[in-house]
Amino acid sequence: MTDLTALKSAAREAAFERRGATHRADDAPLRNATANAKLMEILATHSGKVIGAYMPMRSEIDPLPAMADLAASSKIAVPVIEANGQPLKFALWTPDTTMTMGTFGARIPADCQWVEPEVLIAPLVAFDRAGGRLGYGGGFYDRTLEGLRAKRPTLAIGFAWAAQEAENLPLEATDQPLDYIVTEREVITF
Repeated sequence: MTDLTALKSAAREAAFERRGATHRADDAPLRNATANAKLMEILATHSGKVIGAYMPMRSEIDPLPAMADLAASSKIAVPVIEANGQPLKFALWTPDTTMTMGTFGARIPADCQWVEPEVLIAPLVAFDRAGGRLGYGGGFYDRTLEGLRAKRPTLAIGFAWAAQEAENLPLEATDQPLDYIVTEREVITF
């Protein structure tokens, strides 16, 4: 295990603990609603674009309220993992889409209609004030953002609980920076 691998593992463990505590807090539903309202403020200027979001798992902050609102004016897509080491693909989603269980326990549309997002709302384990994002370690979002950004400008928005903030995240050159972080407390712009 390299020093960087150990540092990332420790940072993930600490962030999972903070994220879980926030998710279990009595005021988590109110915090989630506040974060979704802030997310909608950012996305208001991107109406009509294809917006990639995600189906929340475990203690991730839940973007479904914003996704449902956005579905009236934009195409919403959710990630599908096809194989390790590959970028994510995105399938169209609406609040009425029939979902099934995909790889790693993520829900995916039963009938995948593929699109490429112009705006990507990314889940994360930890973030820092420089736009750094620490994910689960599979590199899926980094590969995806790198590929999308090679084709055209792609806005990346990290969506997280404020408690997921960390200092001095152990990042690598392949880690794609975020343009925004949206939490229940604030919107951070880079």
